[in-house]
Amino acid sequence: MIHSLAPIRALGLAVMVLASLPCAALAETPSTNPSGDTPFSSMAIARDEADACRVPKPPIDLAETAYLRNGYRAILRILIAEEALASEACTCLLDQFTWDQALDALPRFQASDNPRLPFKVLDLYAQADALEAQIVEACAE
Repeated sequence: MIHSLAPIRALGLAVMVLASLPCAALAETPSTNPSGDTPFSSMAIARDEADACRVPKPPIDLAETAYLRNGYRAILRILIAEEALASEACTCLLDQFTWDQALDALPRFQASDNPRLPFKVLDLYAQADALEAQIVEACAE
């Protein structure tokens, strides 16, 4: 007499599915809120204190390409650093600047007439890094 295992397999699968339902119902919805109550499953990373004054990623609608957005981010970093050095401020000035100011400052940093590559992002990063290092040095004294 040959018995089929198909009904037993189907029953086993049904039991596993039904047993997992309570676990799925208890699972928390992932969140990007980096509070202390955030479940591990969200993979949210809380910002460091030092990152509180870091220029965030630009909004996508600022420019059509990441290259341009990264350039505007570097320009904003430069503007903030120049203001901090000029005012001898060791506090975060990020809230005093807007993305529009970075867009308005483009002619000052423009290295080409090509609208898709108006500046050299790596040069802007180097300039921003150097100015920020000057701020760190001045504020350490």
